[in-house]
Amino acid sequence: MEPTLVVERNARRAKSKRFSVSAALMYAVLTAWALTTIYPLFWIVNNSFKMSRDVMNNSFGIAWNPVMTNYTNALDRINIGKSYVNSLIMSFGTVFLVLLFGGLAAYILSRFQFRGKRTIYSILYATLLIPAFATVVPVYEILIKTSLVNTYWGLILPQTAGNLTFATLVIAGYMATIPKDLEEAAFIDGCNRWQMFTKVFVPISQPVFASASIFVFMWSYNDLFSAMIFVNKENVRPIVALLNEISSQYGTDFGLMATAVSLTVIPVLIVYLFISKFIQKGLTEGAVKG
Repeated sequence: MEPTLVVERNARRAKSKRFSVSAALMYAVLTAWALTTIYPLFWIVNNSFKMSRDVMNNSFGIAWNPVMTNYTNALDRINIGKSYVNSLIMSFGTVFLVLLFGGLAAYILSRFQFRGKRTIYSILYATLLIPAFATVVPVYEILIKTSLVNTYWGLILPQTAGNLTFATLVIAGYMATIPKDLEEAAFIDGCNRWQMFTKVFVPISQPVFASASIFVFMWSYNDLFSAMIFVNKENVRPIVALLNEISSQYGTDFGLMATAVSLTVIPVLIVYLFISKFIQKGLTEGAVKG
């Protein structure tokens, strides 16, 4: 018995050693990856508390004596607050419309059988291959004829159309996995189709709605190309277009540019931190809560 115990003990030690080495390697890789993401953000925020000359002379040094001049100039001189409001209105408007129409379309495509369904899926997948640059001219002409250029709708509607296909396909794929038993139970309880969508499928599909909203918000918030074409007036200019203005008008003021970039990242972090908890919810938890 003793040789057997010795062999088992040595096997457990070897297994523990292998686990420790693999775990250490995994944590090392994750730490290195996290540093490549976190450090650039820290570098930007750190330089936002320096004067422009200090950024040029020692951009990697710690701002031990932080100054708030850049933030004061960002709020007063370049009116970053107005651009903040414009970006949030247009981005959240785009997310709302994409989730509303994309969710309804996904519900129909995933739960109904009808003629031409495969054709619709083929068209949706084909539209993902069309570059955004190819649609600029016709979209701009439509916005001119409808007097929507340099308005909030002039950016919300094109971005909604551009993100709708992605959201529809992603949400439809998730809704297709929902058991039919839940749908039948809702019908027995007297739910109509609209109640079925709002009270059963939307609560269960919170993880995919949250994931889609994060991607749509980031694409809308960071869409400089559309902003420069469709909303180039100061009263509706989003914050990404303002950053382009700073780089051209205040190209040597690196402290101000770092401040503007730092302020630009804040809404994205807030939205992600607020929505990320919904991504962790599983299908069963959503069904019980719904």
